[in-house]
Amino acid sequence: MKALLGVTLLVLTNVAQAASEAECLALNIYHEARSESIDGQVGVAVVTLNRVASSQYPNTVCEVVKEYRQFSWYWDGKPDTPFEKAEWYMAQKLAEYMLKHPDISQFDFTDGALWYYNPSIVGRPYWHDETKVITRIIGRHVFLRSLRM
Repeated sequence: MKALLGVTLLVLTNVAQAASEAECLALNIYHEARSESIDGQVGVAVVTLNRVASSQYPNTVCEVVKEYRQFSWYWDGKPDTPFEKAEWYMAQKLAEYMLKHPDISQFDFTDGALWYYNPSIVGRPYWHDETKVITRIIGRHVFLRSLRM
């Protein structure tokens, strides 16, 4: 009975963690790219997942999204609750899909990007230096990866 309870708790913990990861990814897609095309939204999701896979960043989606000053929406002091229902629904569905298909290489048309920015909001960020190369521009976002991969 004790072993069954342990397995049940492990399953419930994994289900809760998966739901939390999906919500964190959906919030990042929503806040970073809700007005972008589906390609732009996938690009944001892929960068988030590329960071999870990278040794330079934390190991979970939520830790990547909440990392200090990485995504402006999380640190801007404004409420993070989505207010545009259709865009939030799309972000949730995209996040669920991306997390259920962990081989992101089939979606990674950013060529391994770990960063992106919107030049109309930030110009050229201080961290866009000679160690990074632009891999793609999708909508209003510029995607970059390290020169050394």
